[in-house]
Amino acid sequence: MKKLLQFLFAPKGVKTTAGELAEKFGLELRGDAKTVVRGIAPIADAKPGDLAFYTTERTASAFKILPIEVLKNTKASVILVQPENVKFAPKGAALLVTDTPRGNIVKILGEIYKEKPRRGIHWSAHVERGVYFRKKRSVYIGQFATIERGAIIEPDVKIYPNAYIGKNVTLGANTVVHSGAHIENATIGADCVVNSGAVIGKDGFGYTRQEGKNVFIPHVGRVVLGDRVSVGSNTCIDRGAMTDTMIGEGTKIDNLVQIAHGVIIGKECFLAAGVGIAGGVVVGDRALLGGQVGIANGVKIGNDAEIGAHSGVFRDIGDGERHMGYPASPGMEFMRAHAWVKRQMKEVK
Repeated sequence: MKKLLQFLFAPKGVKTTAGELAEKFGLELRGDAKTVVRGIAPIADAKPGDLAFYTTERTASAFKILPIEVLKNTKASVILVQPENVKFAPKGAALLVTDTPRGNIVKILGEIYKEKPRRGIHWSAHVERGVYFRKKRSVYIGQFATIERGAIIEPDVKIYPNAYIGKNVTLGANTVVHSGAHIENATIGADCVVNSGAVIGKDGFGYTRQEGKNVFIPHVGRVVLGDRVSVGSNTCIDRGAMTDTMIGEGTKIDNLVQIAHGVIIGKECFLAAGVGIAGGVVVGDRALLGGQVGIANGVKIGNDAEIGAHSGVFRDIGDGERHMGYPASPGMEFMRAHAWVKRQMKEVK
């Protein structure tokens, strides 16, 4: 019964063939072009009808290279493989030969498991007069979603149930706003994803102390997201007080991240879950921030910098530098200090 339920409710891939995939993605095909692909699976678990990949690419330390026996023994019908590993592939399998199997499997995943097109505005959605649609028939707006007067909606936008889009919002083409997201005072680029529960464009935590009392500072800035930005569930990005909060194109933000007013984050950055960034911080391009990193007001983080998980950053970090710890310090310096502390503890014992 359990296997039957898994079969009935498992994601269904679009049926295709090895030949169609080779033509669409410019891959070299070796074997039967008519070999059918019904789904994608890890190479060790693949069954007939599945597509799998095997690679010895070292694009990141997190990716493990599997033993070559896994390739030799796979039951996958179609395999993405590098030229040097073709000789190890099982006979009868159709091979899609490429120098970058990992990159191509990402493209093929999107093709085989792509969501069916959604169009139309649900009768229960609240869309005020004065919302500007660039191409109204191309958009999808789900149940009980709200869009206020003055919002601008570009073509092929998807707004899922119970999302809220305020009056000062622009949503770029192909952007997806998931259920329960709240967006106001923001310009969102093309091909962005805003996940459930994210809050973008609310006032920041800006106060001044006057005569012994905390007085709120009015916020008049916006949030500006470049193209291809992804915002995780329950992440908050505050609008700027007087200047805009800006996120560069291609940056990916995990769940439960807090980005304060006036922060500027560059292009193609990664922010892992739990990151907290105080107001006025500037982060360069391609920076990597590990889980639960905290960054103090006004700090500048350089291009290609990396900050380890749980680090507390109180001073600027230069281009390409790797810092970790609390307070954060250069990686080697932190490791030496940690080793010294361990030696002292052993001597005390």
